[in-house]
Amino acid sequence: MKFNFGAGPCILPQEVFKQASQAVLNFNDTGLSILEISHRAPEFEAVVEEATRLVKELLNVPDGYSVLFLQGGASLQFSMVPANLLGEGQTAAYLDSGAWSSKALKEAKLYGNVNVVASSKEANYTYIPKTYEIPADAAYFHITSNNTIFGTELFEFPKSPVPLVSDMSSDIFSREINVADFGLIYAGAQKNMGPAGVTLVIIKDELFGKSGKKLPSMLDYKVQADNKSLYNTPPVFAIYTSLLNLRWLKSKGGVAQMEKENIAKAAALYEEIDRNPLFKGTCAGEDRSRMNVCFVMENPELEKPFLKFAEERGMVGIKGHRSVGGFRASIYNALPITSIHALVEAMQEFAEKHA
Repeated sequence: MKFNFGAGPCILPQEVFKQASQAVLNFNDTGLSILEISHRAPEFEAVVEEATRLVKELLNVPDGYSVLFLQGGASLQFSMVPANLLGEGQTAAYLDSGAWSSKALKEAKLYGNVNVVASSKEANYTYIPKTYEIPADAAYFHITSNNTIFGTELFEFPKSPVPLVSDMSSDIFSREINVADFGLIYAGAQKNMGPAGVTLVIIKDELFGKSGKKLPSMLDYKVQADNKSLYNTPPVFAIYTSLLNLRWLKSKGGVAQMEKENIAKAAALYEEIDRNPLFKGTCAGEDRSRMNVCFVMENPELEKPFLKFAEERGMVGIKGHRSVGGFRASIYNALPITSIHALVEAMQEFAEKHA
C-alpha cells in the first residue's frame, strides 16, 4: 500500500480517479471521451457552470466576484496580477514569506515599482513576518497564504487598506476564509482542487481594467470573465476532474469539515515530531503549516536511512525540498488520517531502532 505525501501534483480521492477514468472512455453517456469533447459543447459548458457554482458555494463567494478557470499555473498569475492591477507610476506591496512570494514579486517588478513590506528570507523563511504596515497608496498588497517549501502558513489575514491579493495554491479549500476580505485569490489546482493544468482565479469585478493598460487578450481578466473561461480551448480534462473533486468535497461536508480534519491530521503529525527524540520541526510553532509539514532529524546522518525505511513502508514523496532538506509530508484534503498514522508508526519504529 502506498501513502502519498507528495507536494503536488498530489493525492486526489480514489472515487474521483474512478469517475475521471470512466469519463475518459465515455463522458456522460455521450459516446465520446472527455478528452475529445468540444469545449463549446453544451455538455462541457454545463461542467464549467457547475464547477463555478460549486466554487462559489463552498467558499461562500459574495456577489460582485467572478470565478475563472485559467491556464499557466500560479506562475503565470505572478505576471497577470500586476499586468491587470498595477497602473502606471503605482507601487505594489508584497509580503516575502517564501520561495513563491519571492518569485511573484520578481515578476511584478517587470510591470512597475514593488515595495517589499517585510521578509523572512534572512531566517530561510522559517516564520511569517507579522510586524509591518501596508502602504495606503499601494495598488494592491500581495501575500502567499501557505508556503509549501518551508512549511509555514498564514492563519490571520491582514486587514488591508488596498486590494488584498493572495496566492492560495496550496491551502485553498482546506479552511474557511472570508472571500470578501480579498480583491483577488488565485490557486494552482494541483494541491486541493484537481490535477495540474488549470488555475482558479476569484476576482472582484471592480478590479477589472484597474491598471489602465491595454493587455493581450489572454492576459486580461475581463476578457476571460466575459468569455466564461472559454476564450480559447481550456484544459477540459483538468476542469472536469476538478468538478468531480469539488463534488466530493461538498459530499464530505464542505470546507468546514475539511478544516476540522486537516487540524486533526496536522496535530497528530506535529505531536510525534515534537515527542520523538530523533526529529525536530523547522519553522516557528505558531506558523506551522497544516498542509506541508517540514521536519529534519537531530542527527542528519540518519536522514537517508529513515527515508529508505519510510519508502520501504509505502511512504511516497516525503523527501524535503533541497532548500530545507530533511522531510516534507504534504497532507492535503484527500489524504486520510490513516496515512498520518502510518507515518507516525514508521517514525516510532525507526526511533526504537536508533534512539
